[in-house]
Amino acid sequence: MPDPDLLRSPLHAFALPDRACVPAEHHRVRLCELPHLGYLVLRGRADDAAFMQAVAAVLGQPLPTQPMAVLPTARGVVLWVSPDEWLLVCQRSCRAALLADLGAALHAVFSQVVDNSGGLTTLRLAGPDHLLLLRQLGPCDFASLEVGHCVSTVFSKAGVSVVRTDAAGVLLLFRRSFADYVWRLIERTAQPCRPCVTRLAQCADPVFTPLVEGT
Repeated sequence: MPDPDLLRSPLHAFALPDRACVPAEHHRVRLCELPHLGYLVLRGRADDAAFMQAVAAVLGQPLPTQPMAVLPTARGVVLWVSPDEWLLVCQRSCRAALLADLGAALHAVFSQVVDNSGGLTTLRLAGPDHLLLLRQLGPCDFASLEVGHCVSTVFSKAGVSVVRTDAAGVLLLFRRSFADYVWRLIERTAQPCRPCVTRLAQCADPVFTPLVEGT
């Protein structure tokens, strides 16, 4: 397993930890990356009892079948992506064991499990004006996105998944290849809101933050 100290965040060029400060009242938007999480793509048929039971045996709960659902489990957070695809976000150090357990459970079942941990990252966007910023970034009705739901959308030319786990903010999941583009777009658009890069503890969410090791 790679040494965690040698891992480089997709946003490492922006030195976010060095820029972190304590947010003040005039900082209407707060930003912080959740680096080095594990991301497993899981595909199978929701109407296949063998598939659903095998995954439930590993995760401790059945996969969500309701569109846009976000489901915390004992081994990570499951995001509904499409009727036959889910994204499982977990602690990075747990992903190998989770991948092995899912592979064994689904050995004889029509399915696919892929480790995409090197291809994604997550950004926490919070603060009083986070909705105002979201409206300028993407076309969705973000105000109607309820806690426990997610939506796939676009910020200009980049695909982004927006996940709401509390009322204070959202999580933004996007590809490593678009990380530089997405960060610059957010930072530029957020200027009227006086954005602040913070440490994770200062804009934590109740579901994803516990998955970041060392917090």
